[in-house]
Amino acid sequence: MPVFSAKHLRAEVYPAATAAPLLCLCAPQNMSAALRAALAAAPAHTLVCVYGFDWERDLSPWPAPALGRGRPFSGGAGDCLPLLTENILPKAEALLPASPAWRGLAGYSLAGLFAIWALYQTDIFSRAASMSGSLWYPGLLDYLSARTPPRRPDCLYLSLGDREARARDTVLKTVRRETEAVAAHFRARGIPTALEFPPGNHFQNVTERIAAGIGWLLGC
Repeated sequence: MPVFSAKHLRAEVYPAATAAPLLCLCAPQNMSAALRAALAAAPAHTLVCVYGFDWERDLSPWPAPALGRGRPFSGGAGDCLPLLTENILPKAEALLPASPAWRGLAGYSLAGLFAIWALYQTDIFSRAASMSGSLWYPGLLDYLSARTPPRRPDCLYLSLGDREARARDTVLKTVRRETEAVAAHFRARGIPTALEFPPGNHFQNVTERIAAGIGWLLGC
């Protein structure tokens, strides 16, 4: 298993033996062993797990107020994305027997927001999966509606725990409505978009939800 770093990020690469899709996961914690076990029956793929994100800085597309007693979101995604596209992925792909059939970007929570936003910044990724994504983020739908991604996505996967909208925070309470609106946005443009509501709140069955999203992208 090759491991390397790009500034504060750490990447683990699990290469496919033949030409296959590449899935880059912006991971909330080191879950590679459990995730690979959950994907054992999935079609062949290269998995690149990336860890070490400063969540509120690296994965937020523009500044936004803090939620509750948390840290404000400083909008550093524009600085973080090149670490993936210009550093980590080229190093990962140099280890492969052939160029990837296609590339997908996946993330959980704020990283799920980042995965959707990244489609509007680069043409490297043709598919994205946002699991329990922070699609409540202020201004997201307006941003998507006002722009066209440089590459039309092949397909998208969205999921949200069926209890996540039961939050106390007034912003987080909107997450289901906003997630459904994002799904409708892409569907209206003819982009195949899955939307699932697995049981549980934001912190339950994280590995299983990520595996479901990656598995769906591999089959869409």
